[in-house]
Amino acid sequence: MDKQEEKDLIDKAKLNPRYFEELYNVHFPLIFRFIIRRVNDNEVAADITSQVFLNALKHLKRYQHLGAPFSSWLYKIAHNEVKQYYRRTAKQRQVVLTDNIIEQMKVETGIQMEDMFNRLAQGLQTLRNEALQLIEMRFFENRSFKEIASILEITENNAKVRTYRVLDKLKKNMKDV
Repeated sequence: MDKQEEKDLIDKAKLNPRYFEELYNVHFPLIFRFIIRRVNDNEVAADITSQVFLNALKHLKRYQHLGAPFSSWLYKIAHNEVKQYYRRTAKQRQVVLTDNIIEQMKVETGIQMEDMFNRLAQGLQTLRNEALQLIEMRFFENRSFKEIASILEITENNAKVRTYRVLDKLKKNMKDV
């Protein structure tokens, strides 16, 4: 679906909620994957994803086309729902590392260590949820700084600065391990 088709569909859905189903069908897999990576539980992810789309439908009339894709708005809602889930349950976030992610982190941080996997895993555990979200979006989901900024409702420059500060902290934490 191109931007104009999506815009037209959103406008129709604002007038008649039955058109929201197509938006739901297009974006559900993306939003579910975004959430499952953060909660690592299919049932919880399904519940949160349902809440995201319920909130989107309830507030669709407020949505404005500002140049960013509709999915960015959904990711913002999903991001907030995941944060609420962790506040309500007081559970700790868990991150799944892959070889590809470790390679990306090596390139970005410039650190070439033996036992990089264990050091990275331990270093990630020292980060607060907000910092971990930045790392996840940038490296695990390969999001641009523009997308990250849109999801977190900050400027693109702020997304870059925050991410590189987190990387600096992560490098320090990994060297201390």
